[in-house]
Amino acid sequence: MLCYPDFKEKTIVVIFATEGQRFSFQNDNLIVMDAEDKVILQTTCHRMLALWIVGHCVVTSGLLERSKKFAFPIYLLSVNFRCIGLWSTPTDGNFLLREKQYTHQGLDIAKHIVKNKIQNQIILLKSIRKKEEDLKRSLDIMRGYESQIDDFENLQELLGIEGVSSRLFFSEWYADMEWKGRKPRAKRDPVNVLLDIGYTFLFYLVENMLNLYGFDIYKGVYHQFFYQRKSLVCDIVEPFRCIVDKQVKNAHNLKQINKEDFEVKRGQYFLKYVKSKEYTRWLLQAIVEYKEDVFLYTQSYYRAFIRQKEIDDYPVFIINESVNRA
Repeated sequence: MLCYPDFKEKTIVVIFATEGQRFSFQNDNLIVMDAEDKVILQTTCHRMLALWIVGHCVVTSGLLERSKKFAFPIYLLSVNFRCIGLWSTPTDGNFLLREKQYTHQGLDIAKHIVKNKIQNQIILLKSIRKKEEDLKRSLDIMRGYESQIDDFENLQELLGIEGVSSRLFFSEWYADMEWKGRKPRAKRDPVNVLLDIGYTFLFYLVENMLNLYGFDIYKGVYHQFFYQRKSLVCDIVEPFRCIVDKQVKNAHNLKQINKEDFEVKRGQYFLKYVKSKEYTRWLLQAIVEYKEDVFLYTQSYYRAFIRQKEIDDYPVFIINESVNRA
C-alpha cells in the first residue's frame, strides 16, 4: 500500500480537452500540450495520484496500461465536471477488510463522523467576526447537537440532527451571498453550483484514497445501501466539506465570484464554459492543499477499522489544526 512519504510527492493532473489540450506518453512520462503543440506539463507517472480529463478525448490502451501499472485512476468529466466515465485501479483482494465492512453493525462510527462535521461547521461560524444574535443562537443550538450525538440510538435521529445543523450552518455562513438554501444538483444559484463542483472534486479525491486500501466504497457506515451510491465515500467526505465551504466564502470576499460568469437555462444556473478553468483553479487549489490530510485520515480510518479499534482511535479532521499546518 502507498506510504505517506511516497504520497506527498504525488499530484492530481487536470487536462482541459475542451481547450484543445492533448496528452501523450514518452516512456513513463506524461506530456500535455496546448492547442498550438506547446508543452505545458511534463511529469513522470510515478508522481500521478489521479488524472482528470475535462471534455472529450480518445482513451488509448497505452493510457489504461499506465493507469494500472502506476495505480492512478482516470476520471472523464463533462464540461460541467459531471463524471461520465471512470477507469479505477482499486487495491484488489483485501477480503479481510471487506468482511469486516459487511459484518459491521452499530452507529458509533457514524456518530463520530457526524460529530466531526458539526465541529468543523462550528469552527467556521466562530471565525465570523461580527456575530449577530441569530448567529449566536445557531452556534448554541449546534453545540447542543454536538454534545447530544453520543446519546442517539437510531440512524433517523442522527440524520435529522445532521440535516438541521447543516441548514443552520449554511444560512449563517452564506448569509451575505443571497443564500436561498442548499439544493444539491438543483443549480438554483451560483453558490449552489460552486458547492456542487467543489464537493464533487472532494468526492473524487476521497474515492481515490479509499480505493488505495481496497474498501468496498458502496458499503457505508452512515449513508446506507442505495443502488449505485458510493456510500462510504459519502461518509468520509462529510468532515472535509468545510474545505469547500471555506473556499467559496473566501472567493466571495475576494470578489472572485461574478454572477455574470454564469448563465441560466430552464431556471438553472450553469458556469460558463470560458470561465470553468478559472473557477476550477481556486476550488481545486483549496482541496489539493489538504490532500495530505485526506490521505492520513483515510489511512488512520483503515487501521482503526481493520483492527476493530475503539471509537477514540478513529481519526478526526479539524480544519484549523490540520497536519499540514501543525
